[in-house]
Amino acid sequence: MAAAVGTDPLTLADMLRVANDPGFERWREQIRRTGGCSNPIRLQGQTVTRDAKTGDVLYAYSTADEPGGALRVACGNRRASRCPSCAWTYAGDTYHLIRSGITGGKSVPATVRDHPRVFATLTAPSFGPVHNRPTSGRCRCGAAHADTDPILGTALNPAAYDYAGAVLWNNHAGQLWQRFTIYLRRELAARAGLSQRALGEHCRVSFGKVAEFQKRGAVHFHAVIRIDGPDGPDSPPPGWATTALLDDVIRAAASRATVPIPPAGAFAGRTLAWGTQVDVQPIGALDHEELTEAAVASYVAKYATKAAETTGTVDHRIGELAELDKLPHLPAHTRRLIEACWALDAAYPDRLLAHWAHMLGFRGHFSTKSRRYSTTLGILRQVRADYRARQDRQEHGWAEDLDDTEGSTLVLAHWTYAGQGHTPGESWLAQSIARDLQLNRETAREALTELSDLDDLGAWDD
Repeated sequence: MAAAVGTDPLTLADMLRVANDPGFERWREQIRRTGGCSNPIRLQGQTVTRDAKTGDVLYAYSTADEPGGALRVACGNRRASRCPSCAWTYAGDTYHLIRSGITGGKSVPATVRDHPRVFATLTAPSFGPVHNRPTSGRCRCGAAHADTDPILGTALNPAAYDYAGAVLWNNHAGQLWQRFTIYLRRELAARAGLSQRALGEHCRVSFGKVAEFQKRGAVHFHAVIRIDGPDGPDSPPPGWATTALLDDVIRAAASRATVPIPPAGAFAGRTLAWGTQVDVQPIGALDHEELTEAAVASYVAKYATKAAETTGTVDHRIGELAELDKLPHLPAHTRRLIEACWALDAAYPDRLLAHWAHMLGFRGHFSTKSRRYSTTLGILRQVRADYRARQDRQEHGWAEDLDDTEGSTLVLAHWTYAGQGHTPGESWLAQSIARDLQLNRETAREALTELSDLDDLGAWDD
């Protein structure tokens, strides 16, 4: 318990209670199976597995004998601020989803490496000057800000900053992306001399994207965009579809896509559009190229687990504006963005701005993809579930060919929700388990990297 030095007495007492409980080892096994989840869901119930032909009971399970009378399962929250362990799993799934659309794998052919593909970043326009770190080294305020300076991204002149425009832009960013994809296909068809309907007979555009909040509180999107043949990744694109062409149509589509906002009450109408900073980079397949495949997938996965809390806001909904008075550490710039959401809520009731004030107005999905880009998160999760089912099958000594999907077994189950979360002592111990699991993963990753490096050097040649 040396590591518990500094822990408050109540937490320490609860931790000792948990550690001395006869069911501690089983509790620890449950937490390890959740990956060290910070806020596990507790279920109560039972399950009986029978042979579908004979009716014999193959396995029976009840939570009555579990620690606390409950089974703990991972919460599955993608936000690192809520559950680092589940967010790590989500980031890993996102990594494989994005990378398979770049290099192949997970049902995607390796030939996609030969398709035109780029890493594009589309940003929000300016809503007023903010403190930054320009290439010249000095901000407009005259200071040379450090990279960790909390003032970065905040308005130079809050009175003149367009906070209403910023939250409306965040709120409609998903629609703006949708219109961008429409114009992307239109621009591609125009350059190929084809109608939009005929374009589908020659090629398709696929993408996987993630949203990220800048320090100023504005959303921007990172996306892998690829041109495939008419049948998707399984077919080669036409010869005229090049990376340079893809770069050109992305920039053209970004300049054309707009979302009109009608006037409402005291607020004037406006037209939302992308910012002038549109970055498009080809994805390289070799380590010495500027943007490697693994780097792109890692970058996208990193931001898939983050949200507006990176700007200093809260990671939960704000029931009423008065709650902000209980948040003394909330940055003034972020506070004004939240207040703008509430001020605009009555004027645009269908946009639910107050409901999404904790997200600074953003209400879209953080990670999305087109249907044919690659595999799905659901498939990746099913693979993991099937793997665990095989482990259970081996543990129970069942025949390997006893496949539930073929109706060989009948499972009768009844579950009820029994709560969520840890006691203070359980929370401390779960964090310790999560750290151990993370250390093991990092050690294994380093070992695989070293083996890969040795292989590249020919260390495994006979």
